Order: sequence, then C-alpha cells, then structure tokens
Amino acid sequence: MSRLRVHAFSVSLDGFGAGPDQDLEHPLGLGGPELFDWFLPTRTFQKMHGNGEGETGLEDEIAARGFEDVGAWILGRNMFGPVRGPWPDESWRGWWGEEPPYHVPAFVLTHHPRAPLAMKGGTVFHFVTEGIEAALARAREAAGDRDVRLGGGVATIRQYLRARLIDELHLAISPVVLGQGEHLLGGLDLRALGYACSRHVAGGRAAAHVFLQRRED
Repeated sequence: MSRLRVHAFSVSLDGFGAGPDQDLEHPLGLGGPELFDWFLPTRTFQKMHGNGEGETGLEDEIAARGFEDVGAWILGRNMFGPVRGPWPDESWRGWWGEEPPYHVPAFVLTHHPRAPLAMKGGTVFHFVTEGIEAALARAREAAGDRDVRLGGGVATIRQYLRARLIDELHLAISPVVLGQGEHLLGGLDLRALGYACSRHVAGGRAAAHVFLQRRED
C-alpha cells in the first residue's frame, strides 16, 4: 500500500506552521513566509516556478525528495484558496495560476461540493466532502503503487496525525519565532500516537530537518 507522507512542512522554533491573520494578501499569515527561507532559494523551488537554476546542496536534495514517487496529493481547503463557506462560483482556481506544481490528482478537503477542476500540467483538483479517510482512499486509488503526499495546512495535518494515518512526517524547523498563529503539535501526544524520530539533519543556514515515522502495529 502507498504511504501517506508529509514532506517539507515548515514550522517555527515555537511550533507554529502558519502565522496569524491569514488572508488573501497573507496566505501564510503574518511572518509565515519566513518559515520557507530554507526552501525558496533551492533549485527545486526555482524550477517549479520557472526561475532559473537555484541553489543545490543538502536542502535542495531534501526538497526534491518530497516530489519523488508521489502519485497524488491531499490538501486542506485553505491550501487551495481563501474562499470560505459555499463556493460562490468557480472563478477561484488555486494560488498557483493555470499550471499548479502538483502534476497529479490532488484531493481538496471541503464541506462544500464542487466539480473537479482540470489544470495544465496534469493537475486535477477533486473536492472531497466525505472527510479525511475518504480523501485518503481516493488518493491512494489514484496513486496506485506510488505514495500520497499530504500538503497541509496545519489543521489538516493535525487531523491525520490524530487518526494515525500519516506514515512519515518531515518537519523543517526554521530559526524563526512567530509568537502566535496555528500551532502544529500542541495538545498532540505523538509518542502515544506511535510516532518517533527516525532521522534528523542539521541542514543549512535556514532550517533543521526532523523526520518522524509511525511505528507498525
């Protein structure tokens, strides 16, 4: 069975995965973009946006690994866009323009139905109203023998952690203090849920990398 992976999810030193006051102008909240200072210069990120070669090295290798052997994605609704409540229309097509970086089926968790949305480059957004387990079942069916990557955001990752459905969790711990926002692990007993650190890497100038895996029952 394919694995459910969280990869390159950035958190602050005080544990926040997004800053406060998220809106259309600040999709990651105030201070949130600082969490990704390790990722933005990498060749992997720059190629995703057609901006030249970018930096190579350890953090680029870590970033690139997150796209290897991925056959489907799962996204929380906030990861798709800022629209709240029922969809007023279908004009919002994601944060990324007409060619999102996924290039495989992406399953968006929502309480409000919407028709699938096909984009350039092979990404098709499917809107799932039946909950996290239904989204995972559909994503695994689409992925086949490849893995499913869980993109976030914070609330979505917390739901999957509580349900012990995440197989591997990579956190990029950025040397940033946000003070407030969305806390990733607060109130979660990862040890009781079966998670343990399997690897940690010092990284470069802008992050330390911690990999957790769920033990087999």
